[in-house]
Amino acid sequence: MKIADVRSMTPDQLADSLLSLKKEQFNLRFQAATGQVDKTHRVEQIRRDIARIKTVLHAKTPA
Repeated sequence: MKIADVRSMTPDQLADSLLSLKKEQFNLRFQAATGQVDKTHRVEQIRRDIARIKTVLHAKTPA
């Protein structure tokens, strides 16, 4: 996910995307524990996407 895509999303879309990424991260963690992960690079991509979304969401919400 690119930062331009994240910035164009509304806060509600960001929250939905964050929730789905956290679920995927949870599932990948279980697959890693049982040795069933096929795409090991996906774990790092998801972690970075979550950080991007949290950063933009924090910037968009009023203080």
